[in-house]
Amino acid sequence: MAFPVSRPRRLRTTHAMRELVAETRLHVSDLVAPLFVREGITSPQPIVSLPGVVQHTRESLVAEVVALRDLGVRAVILFGIPLAKDEVGSGAYDPNGIVQVALRDLRAAVGDDMVIMADLCVDEYTSHGHCGIVGADGDVDNDATLAIYCKAALAQAEAGAHVVAPSGMMDGQVGAIRAALDGAGFQNVAIMAYSAKYASALYGPFRDAVDVQIAGGGHRKGYQQDWRNTRESMREVFEDLEQGADIVMIKPALSYLDVISHVREAVDVPVAAYHVSGEYSMIKAAAERGWIDHDAVALEQLTAIKRAGADIILTYLTRWFAEYSS
Repeated sequence: MAFPVSRPRRLRTTHAMRELVAETRLHVSDLVAPLFVREGITSPQPIVSLPGVVQHTRESLVAEVVALRDLGVRAVILFGIPLAKDEVGSGAYDPNGIVQVALRDLRAAVGDDMVIMADLCVDEYTSHGHCGIVGADGDVDNDATLAIYCKAALAQAEAGAHVVAPSGMMDGQVGAIRAALDGAGFQNVAIMAYSAKYASALYGPFRDAVDVQIAGGGHRKGYQQDWRNTRESMREVFEDLEQGADIVMIKPALSYLDVISHVREAVDVPVAAYHVSGEYSMIKAAAERGWIDHDAVALEQLTAIKRAGADIILTYLTRWFAEYSS
């Protein structure tokens, strides 16, 4: 008996048919909006290398978050730019530091209607631009840095953060932070760990956004992951989970879809991915020149990240997608 020829195209014939059988669906509630708040400014400041993104004042930040909430966005993550920086990044744990006061503002404005996250690192606050305490040998001192991270975690939790997100890639950071939070009665504050954060060349616009320059033309390859490695990322993820991470993150996203997929298959906690500044800005720059269709490419990239296995996507495209899909 001859069997009929397979016709997969039957399920692609109309828009309605394609929608019916689509395997991956992107929703606004999958997205987290990264937002910048700067101390000492009176109006939002555009970030040239991140078109459409600004450094917010406290007031404009609240207005933006309320607008995002009304568009259906359910989470934001805050990054701060202080007036002054020092060797230890004290603004990261100062109760009156810019992120801490902004957290209090946002909790007063939206309460528990949104998940308010705070990036937990010190590079925005240090004079040398590294993610920790630099020792006499010029290297970042892992254990001295953990003490600073714990102080920052407590300051963020006390200010109202639902989630703290350690991004410095220090060994043992999740365990130290979890112990500090639990010891202070913040058992319900979750940790979203930047578990597989690569020493990528795609962070340039972000560093413009937070006014970070690594002293002496330095780099972070000594503590962020080597972009050539995959197995190493799995070790980092499992160690973070053993130490108490509630969510694990891969950063960047598009160049590391394989890592996202491997992690998704291996763990049973939510997996996040950060569609980083360079990935975003390349879309904007190419679309500005008419080389690509902005909306089509943006949607394709975000869907690819979801298809690879990310439950949560941090992206500067969050507001665009919320408006596009409404």
